[in-house]
Amino acid sequence: MRELIEYVAKSLVDNAEKVEINEINGAQTNVIELKVAKEDVGKIIGKSGRTADAIRTILNCGAAKMNKRYILHIIDE
Repeated sequence: MRELIEYVAKSLVDNAEKVEINEINGAQTNVIELKVAKEDVGKIIGKSGRTADAIRTILNCGAAKMNKRYILHIIDE
């Protein structure tokens, strides 16, 4: 799942080299922290959060196939 979110994020932002992904594995829920440059946060979140919701939907669909649960946190530098 880490590679999927990294690919989507790097496709959306201008500073692809500043995209960092941190995956925290829990007992039932895994957390993916997406860190992007400050000027790219708007591109990841999108208008009214639509892009962020779309990324979360992709993440949840992939996680459902693996019978896991993921949460996406977007962090700006």
